Amino acid sequence: MCLYITGHLDTVFPAEYRKEILRFIFCHQNEDGGWGFHVEGHSTMYCTVYNYICMRILGVGPDGGQGNACPRGKKWILDRGGATSIPTWGKAWLSVLGLYEWAGCNSMPPEFWMLPSFLPIHPAKLWCYTRMVYMPLSYLYGKRFVGPITPLVLQLREELFLQPYNEINWKKVRHHCAQEDLYYPHSLIQDLMRDGVDLFTEPFLTFWPFNKLREKALETTMKHIHYEDRNSGYITMACVEKVLCMLACWVEDPYGDSFKKHLARLPDYIWIAEDGIKMQAVGSQLWDSSLAIQALIACKLTDEIGPTLMKGHDFIKKSQVRDNPSGDFRGMYRHISKGSWTFSVRDQHWQVSDCTAEGFKCCLLLSVMPPEIVGEKIEPEWLYDSVNFMLSLQSKNGGLSAWEPAGTSKWLESLNPTEMFEDVFIEHEYVENTASAIDALVLFKKLYPGHRKQEIEIFIKNAVQYIEEIQRPDGSWYGNWGVCFTYGTWFALRGLAAAGKTYHNCLAVRKAADFLLKLQLADGVEKKKVKLSLCLVMQKYTPLEGNRSNLIQTGWTLMGLIHSGQAERDPTPLHRAAKLLINSQKEDGDFPQQEIVGASLKTCMIHYPIYRNIYPLWAIAEYRQLVPLP
Repeated sequence: MCLYITGHLDTVFPAEYRKEILRFIFCHQNEDGGWGFHVEGHSTMYCTVYNYICMRILGVGPDGGQGNACPRGKKWILDRGGATSIPTWGKAWLSVLGLYEWAGCNSMPPEFWMLPSFLPIHPAKLWCYTRMVYMPLSYLYGKRFVGPITPLVLQLREELFLQPYNEINWKKVRHHCAQEDLYYPHSLIQDLMRDGVDLFTEPFLTFWPFNKLREKALETTMKHIHYEDRNSGYITMACVEKVLCMLACWVEDPYGDSFKKHLARLPDYIWIAEDGIKMQAVGSQLWDSSLAIQALIACKLTDEIGPTLMKGHDFIKKSQVRDNPSGDFRGMYRHISKGSWTFSVRDQHWQVSDCTAEGFKCCLLLSVMPPEIVGEKIEPEWLYDSVNFMLSLQSKNGGLSAWEPAGTSKWLESLNPTEMFEDVFIEHEYVENTASAIDALVLFKKLYPGHRKQEIEIFIKNAVQYIEEIQRPDGSWYGNWGVCFTYGTWFALRGLAAAGKTYHNCLAVRKAADFLLKLQLADGVEKKKVKLSLCLVMQKYTPLEGNRSNLIQTGWTLMGLIHSGQAERDPTPLHRAAKLLINSQKEDGDFPQQEIVGASLKTCMIHYPIYRNIYPLWAIAEYRQLVPLP
C-alpha cells in the first residue's frame, strides 16, 4: 500500500514478484473467505481488508483471484459490517489510502512528542515498539495526509462499505471494531478521553496561532523519525513502523535521501518460500544463529562441524552492537545499546536482552574451544559491555525487560490504544529474558570471576526470586515469545538449574517437573494446544481434541525435564520423548514442519522455520550427553 501511494510499486516489485505475492495471499485465504492475523489464525477484519486491497492493487479484478479470492474476501468484509469495523491501525492506513476519513480515527496528535518528561504520560514511558509505531502515525495524522485518489481508490470505496462512501458518519464509526479483531476492548473512559482530545484540541490546532504549535510538533516528530531511521540503518524496529516511517519520509520529501535509503532496506524484509513472497515481521538472524550454535555445541561433534562453528562464531561476534545510539540518545528516549545483540543484524541497532544473553553465551562457550577450529575468542572488554547492558535492564522485582528498563506505572497499560494486542503500552519483565540472562551470567562468572562479581551475584539472586514468584499454581510459566507454557517452563528451568536450583532444594523446580510430566502422551510427546495460537490468547493450557504431537514442544519439555534432574528420578519419560524425536526425523536429516510455535503480544504468531531442526536436535543432544541410556 505504501509503494502504491508513492508510485514505486512496479520498481520494487516487478511482475514476477507481484505474482509470488499474490500466490502467498491466495495460499492463506481461509475457508470462510477471510484472512487471519497469521497463517494459522481465524479471519479478521484487519487482515481481510488489507489482503483484499493488496489483491486489487496487484491487478486482480473485483471478481477475480484464485478460487474467487476477491468475491469471497469482499463477502466476508461486508457480512461483518464493512471496512468501517477495521481496528484503529487499519483506520489510519485506510485514511492514508483515501479509503477512510481522518475524522473517523482516534486522535494521534504529534504534540505528544513535545510533552515535558514529568507528566505521567510521556513518549519515554511507552514501550518502544508502540512508541515507534505511533511516531510516524502521529506525523501522518497531524498532516492529515491522504494519498492520490486514483480510479482504483474510487472503486474500492464502492466495494468495501455497506453504504455510499460520502454518506458514512465517520465520527460515529470511530470506535467500531469487528468482534473477530477485538482482543483488548476499550473502556468507555478511554473512548471519552480520545473523543475529548479530538473535540477540544484538534479544532484549535488548525487556526492561528495554535497552528504554529502543530507545525512545530510535526517538525519535532520528524526529527525523531529521522533519528530512529539513521540509528537503525533504515531497517527500523520491525515491519509495521518500517513502512510507516518510509511513508512519512516520502510525505516530507518525495525526492529526499531518507526515502531512498528506506527503499534500499526493503529487501531486508522480503522473503520467498514455497508458498510465495511475504514480508517478515523482522529478521531473526542473530536469534536463530545463537540457538542453532548452542544446539550444535551440545552435540559434541566439534571436529566434524568445525567450519560451521567458525562461521557462526564469526557472525555472532560481528553482530554485536559496539556503541550506543548516536548523540543525546536519552533525549531521544533511547536506552544504552553498547555490548548488546539485536534480534536480527547489527545494522538494526535495537538491543534485546534475551538475544544479548544467548549471543553472549555462545561467545563464552566458543571461547573455551580450540581457536584453530572455532576462531579467536571475543575480546573481554566486549563481554564486559554485554554484562553492563544486561545488568541495566533488571527491574526492582528481579525480572528482566526486553528492550528498555521497565518500571513505568502499571496503570498506564489501561490506556492501550490498540484493540488487537495486550501489554503493549509499557515495557514489562519476561521469564524467558530473565532466565536467559541468569544462564549466561552464571557461565560468565565462572570464566571471569573478577568482573563485577558482587553485582552479578545480586542480579542472579533477585532474578531467581522473580522466576519463582511468577510461577503459576499448576507449576508452569507463561511463555511470552513462544507457545506457550512448555516454552516458558523450559526457559525457567534452564535458568533455575544454572543458578543451582534442583528438584531437591527448590519447590518451583518440583512443581514445574510435575507439570511437564502430566503433559506427556502415550507416544512420549507433549500435548499440543487447541490451535497453538488459541492457547497463547487464552493464556491457559488446553489440550487439543485428538492430542496431536508437536516435536518442538516435545524438545522444550525434554530439555526442561533434564534440567529438573528427571534422569536421576525416573528416566523413562525422557527415553520415550527422545525415541519419538529420533523416529520423527526424515531421511535427509530434516524434521517435519508442524504448527507455528513463535509468539508475541498475546495474539501474534511468529514462524521460525529453523525451530523444527534446532530444538529436536538440541534436545536429543542433551539427552545423549546427560541421560543414561536404558
